Amino acid sequence: MQTQSALLTDLYQLTMLAGYHARGMHEKSAVFDLYFRTPPYRGSYAVFAGLQPALDYLENLRFRSDDLSYLASLDLFDERFLHWLSKFRFRGRVLALAEGTPVFPHTPLLSVEGKLAEVQLVETALLNLINFQTLVATKAARLCQAASPAKVIEFGLRRAQGPDGALSVARAAAVGGVGATSNLLAGRAFGLPVKGTQAHSWVMAFSNELEAFRAYAQSFPHSCVLLVDTYDALRSGVPNAIRVALELRAKGFELVGIRLDSGDLAWLSRMARQMLDEAGLPQVKILVSNDLDEELIEAIRHDGGRVDLYGVGTRLATCAGEGGGALGGVYKLVEIEGRPTLKATSDPAKAGLPGVKTLYRVFDVRGKPILDLIALQGESVGSGDEVFDPENPARRLRIAKDARLVALRHLVFAQGQSKKDADSLQEMAATCRQQLAELPEGTLRLVNPHRYKVSISRGLMQLRRKLLAEIDARIQAD
Repeated sequence: MQTQSALLTDLYQLTMLAGYHARGMHEKSAVFDLYFRTPPYRGSYAVFAGLQPALDYLENLRFRSDDLSYLASLDLFDERFLHWLSKFRFRGRVLALAEGTPVFPHTPLLSVEGKLAEVQLVETALLNLINFQTLVATKAARLCQAASPAKVIEFGLRRAQGPDGALSVARAAAVGGVGATSNLLAGRAFGLPVKGTQAHSWVMAFSNELEAFRAYAQSFPHSCVLLVDTYDALRSGVPNAIRVALELRAKGFELVGIRLDSGDLAWLSRMARQMLDEAGLPQVKILVSNDLDEELIEAIRHDGGRVDLYGVGTRLATCAGEGGGALGGVYKLVEIEGRPTLKATSDPAKAGLPGVKTLYRVFDVRGKPILDLIALQGESVGSGDEVFDPENPARRLRIAKDARLVALRHLVFAQGQSKKDADSLQEMAATCRQQLAELPEGTLRLVNPHRYKVSISRGLMQLRRKLLAEIDARIQAD
C-alpha cells in the first residue's frame, strides 16, 4: 500500500510544478478550496470524512530517493527541479470542518493555503482521500438511518477495491455510524470492534448441520452466532440452532445470534423470531446479510422484519446506488497573491466561489440549523442580513433576527504538522449522529429529501459577479 508516497498524484501536478518552478512562480501565495456540487445518492447531504488521513499525508509528504530516480527516468524534469523536490515539505495551512459533520453542496470542506507549488501538488491526493471516505461515510449514515434502531456491521472486505479501499471503507463507515467490521486489519488499525460468524462451507464440511452447529458452539461458547440457511432456514437451521442454544444454556452459556443470508429476509426473520421466542430464547439476536443497501433495509423494516443487526458488504464497500459510485469533489484555485480568482463556466450559476471564505452554520432560536452561509473572510455578516442562493442569486432570503451564526471550520494544519488532536472514530460517529438528527424535517429522507439551504453573502455574490464581468470583458477584447 502506497498511500504515503509522494507519487500518489497525477503526472500533470508535477509538470505544472516544474513549469511554475522554471518561471519562478512556485513561491507565489495561493489558496484552494475543496468542495462538491451535488450530494450523492440523490440525497440532500454528505458526511465529511477522510480529514485525518489527509493530514497524515500532508505531514509525511516527502520525495524519497527512489521517487526521484523514477521521476528522472521519465526524461521530463531537469536536475534543478528534481533537487528542489528532494527538499520539498508541505508547510501550508489547512482549515477544515470536523469529521462526521453533515455537509452540503458548494460549502468549502477544507481550504488549503500556502505557496502555489505546495498547495497545487496535494490536489490529487486530497481529492482521493476526501472524496472516497466522504462517499462511504454518507452511505454508512444512510444505512444506519434505514436500520435504526437495529445496528449495521461492515462486511465489505472481499468486495472492496483492493486492500487500501477495504481499510478506507472500514474507517469511513465507522465515521458514518457503522460500529463494527469483519475486517481484522481494520479492527487493529482503527480500534474497531470485529464481528463475524461462519461461512456456509463450515456447515457443509460436517456430516450434518447439527454437528456443525455443535462444533462451533463448543469452540466459541461465549460468542456463538450460527448461520442457519445453508439447507433450509425454518425447517432445519433455526430448529437446530435452538437445540444448540438450549444445550449451551445448560452449560452456563447463551447463544448470541443467528444469521440469515438468503431468501425473503423480512418473512424469515419474523418466523425465526417467533420460533426463538417460543423456545424461551428472546435474547438471541437475528443478523441478516445478502447484498443489502438502505432501500432494501427500509423495505425489510416496513414489511415487519425482526432484525437486530444488518451485515452490509458489497453495496457499502463499492458505494453502490443511484447517484453513488463517486463523489464529485473538486479542488479549485480561489486566490493567488491576494487576488481572488474564479473558474467561469458557460452556466454562470455553476461558477466557482472566489476568494478566501468563512463558512457558518446558522441556527434558529431553538438551536436548530436552518442554513449554511458562505461569506468572504472578514466580511461582517449576521442576523437580519440578506443572503443569496449560489446557483440562482435571484433567490434570496433574510437571516432571522434571532438567529445565531457559528463558524464551522478551524485551523487543523500549519507549519508542517497537525494542529488538532485526532478525534476517535467513536467521537466522529457521535458528531454525525447528533448533527444529522438536528437537521430540518425531511432532510434525511432517502427519496425526494428536503434540500437544506446553502447561501452566499452579499459580498461574495458581488465579488463573483464582478469577476465574471471582468472575464467576459477580457473575452470580448480578445
